[in-house]
Amino acid sequence: MHRGPGEVDEEFADYVRSRQQRLLRAAYLVCGDEHLAHDLLQGALIKLALHWPKVRDEHPDAYVRRILYRDAVSAWRRRRREVVSPGDALAAVPAPERLEDRVDRVDLMRALAQLAPRQRAVIVLRYFEDRSEREIAEILGVSPGTVKSQAHDALRRLREIVPDLTLEAPGGVR
Repeated sequence: MHRGPGEVDEEFADYVRSRQQRLLRAAYLVCGDEHLAHDLLQGALIKLALHWPKVRDEHPDAYVRRILYRDAVSAWRRRRREVVSPGDALAAVPAPERLEDRVDRVDLMRALAQLAPRQRAVIVLRYFEDRSEREIAEILGVSPGTVKSQAHDALRRLREIVPDLTLEAPGGVR
């Protein structure tokens, strides 16, 4: 069914409402900047809307996440380096219950901000999104070998930055 200007596909609107916060969190974890995360998500949802009739019955989550991660890496390439203000990063992170959790989260956000863009994307996809190496390779448009080497290098770097940090897959960060 063709929609006129200003008409909203209710199924698409429901999809966005139900996934928006989770997708925004993923975008934030990948880029470390609240404003850029909003921009990335908005751009990904616009691209999804344009292809909604084709994607709606397949895997819209995979489609929009692929756009998010690839656009994040492209943004990093354009800027040549990541700029993250620790104050902005900490403001966007929900306050944990325990002080130890809060300190760990601050350390992790700072450590992620120091990784190369592709390494950061691999770590977020693997340990926060619980994706397989094959899925990560497909999302980022790289080989599984590249995913393995980027993850290896990123984990080595994270251990240098935050020696007490433990990453476990699946199940996230401890």
